[in-house]
Amino acid sequence: MSIFNPIYLENAVRAALDEDLGRAGDITSQACIPAGTQASALMVPRKAGTMSGIPVAEAAFRLFDPSLKIERLVEDGTAVAARTPVLRISGNARSILTAERVALNYVCRMSGIATLTASYVALVAHTQANICCTRKTTPGLRAFEKYAVRCGGAMNHRFGLDDAFLIKDNHVAVAGGIRQALRAAKAAAGHLVKVEIEVDTLDQLREVIEEGADFVLLDNMNPDQMREAVKLVAGRLKLEASGGVNLESVKIIAETGVDLISSGSLTHSAPILDVGLDIEIG
Repeated sequence: MSIFNPIYLENAVRAALDEDLGRAGDITSQACIPAGTQASALMVPRKAGTMSGIPVAEAAFRLFDPSLKIERLVEDGTAVAARTPVLRISGNARSILTAERVALNYVCRMSGIATLTASYVALVAHTQANICCTRKTTPGLRAFEKYAVRCGGAMNHRFGLDDAFLIKDNHVAVAGGIRQALRAAKAAAGHLVKVEIEVDTLDQLREVIEEGADFVLLDNMNPDQMREAVKLVAGRLKLEASGGVNLESVKIIAETGVDLISSGSLTHSAPILDVGLDIEIG
């Protein structure tokens, strides 16, 4: 599984390596490891989880030292048990140790997101609802974090402000109302661009149904309101539930009949998956 433009990937990983190497490079490995020493290492998760970022880790090792031999043992999106090796790196020991942290930082962060996402997806598997992420991502890491969400089995919401219309409450307030905002957005939208609008009440939803949109975001509605919204829409629009979504509430939300459930916690609150790099001895 991969959605990365190779140039984008390389530029991002180069920047991360440059940040870590500083002006003098890895002075510890240079001092402690004799030049030319060879080694082999395994990347291993300490806990069970869903893997993501393995191709990014490979890029970190290859960009620093193209002579390293890299063997991918597990594909992204795979659920693994604790202590399951996912990547083997062989070659110059200094190079392995120098690129180690950048490679692990990506894998730990991305696998943590994928693991949390997979938990959400499992809780709603018996419904029609799809889990999706938001733009609440770490600056500079959005593409990686959204890719990790896909590795966990969920969907991506828009990537930025330029790939879909999402009319929120502040847009409505400034535009003068739901109808005015929708008419302006639909007039400006190209034929391939979707228009979604956020509503807080069922009365606002009725306005949207009359005016027309592609998606409606039900903001912080309770389950009873969501069920009523599903009845009102009757399949004419796609409904997205958002606000207060967590592992305790997502199942109840999904069972109301909404089409999408978006949660910023997938990216902004996911704990890392602890993954380490172990030198193979003997």
